[in-house]
Amino acid sequence: MNVASILEVKQNPNIPNFVPGDTIRVSSKVVEGDKERTQLFQGVVIKIKSSGAGSSFTVRRVTYGVGVERTFPIYSPRVEKVEVMRRGKTRRAKLYYLRGLSAKASRIKERRSTPQELEGELAEAAKLEQEEAPVLEQHPEPEQIKTVSPE
Repeated sequence: MNVASILEVKQNPNIPNFVPGDTIRVSSKVVEGDKERTQLFQGVVIKIKSSGAGSSFTVRRVTYGVGVERTFPIYSPRVEKVEVMRRGKTRRAKLYYLRGLSAKASRIKERRSTPQELEGELAEAAKLEQEEAPVLEQHPEPEQIKTVSPE
C-alpha cells in the first residue's frame, strides 16, 4: 500500500511556479497565543525539495549581517500566498554556495523572459485578479428623477 494514495494532497493555488534563484515574498500565518497574524518573509529560493506530500522550499535572506533561512511546506495551509518578485538566472538546483558569500557577492542576475513567458504571466495575473475581485451586483439604472425648479 502506498502512502501517497492514502493522503491525497491538493497543491495550494496561491503558490505560483518558481525555481531556485528566484526572489519571492512568502506570506505565512503565525499563531501567537490565541491570535493569528500574517508574517512576510522575502528572500532568495535556495532549495526546492519535491517529495510528494512532504515537498518544501527554503528561502534565504540576510538581515543585519546575519543569514536567515526558513523552510516552508508547499502543501501547508499556513502558507497564504507566494509572490515572485524577480526571476533569477542560475545553473544549479541547490544554491548552498550562497551561504558562504557576502551580501554583494551573493547577488543573482535577473533572468530575461521570452514573449511567451510574459504572455503566460500576464494571463495568470489577470486570472488571479478576476478571482480576487468582488463580484458587483448589477443594479438597474435609476429612473430619471424629475426636479421642479422653484419660480
